[in-house]
Amino acid sequence: MRVLGIDPGLTRCGVGVVDGTVGRPLTMVHVGVYRTPADLDTARRLHRLEQAIEEDVLLHRPDVVAVERVFSQHNVSTVMGTAQASGVAMLVAARHGIPVHLHTPSEVKASVTGSGRADKAQVTQMVTRLLRLTEAPKPADAADALALAICHIWRGGAKNRLELAVAAARATPTRGPR
Repeated sequence: MRVLGIDPGLTRCGVGVVDGTVGRPLTMVHVGVYRTPADLDTARRLHRLEQAIEEDVLLHRPDVVAVERVFSQHNVSTVMGTAQASGVAMLVAARHGIPVHLHTPSEVKASVTGSGRADKAQVTQMVTRLLRLTEAPKPADAADALALAICHIWRGGAKNRLELAVAAARATPTRGPR
């Protein structure tokens, strides 16, 4: 499974592409951070993000897009920019018929480090180890995007297989007792 992880942000949007399946080694395909200038109007910033994400989708052909679920923050303008960037990522995926899954920050941290309260340094360290990288991805937005992709492979992939198995079991007629 190839997953495009997106850590949405209007100023910095982290993207990471990871190949893998549960129980097998993971491989980083791509990592980056898209930046938009704060002095540019919001519509143009979102358009730049849309173009960059579109390019990644066309180049890397992900099976799934995993986006960090926006959560309430104290700074309303920051949460608005994050939500707008998240919406752009989901729109690009939908345009290409790619399923989108949202994961909370604590789900991502727990999946990658074992603790939903891990700090950014712990997440970055585990992403570096899990992907067998020679150096840590920087800035933290890049590591977070890779962590989202890893989280989806481990959590989302298993969840999808379980849902498919349940659906198949429901579709199969059962025989009564003999």
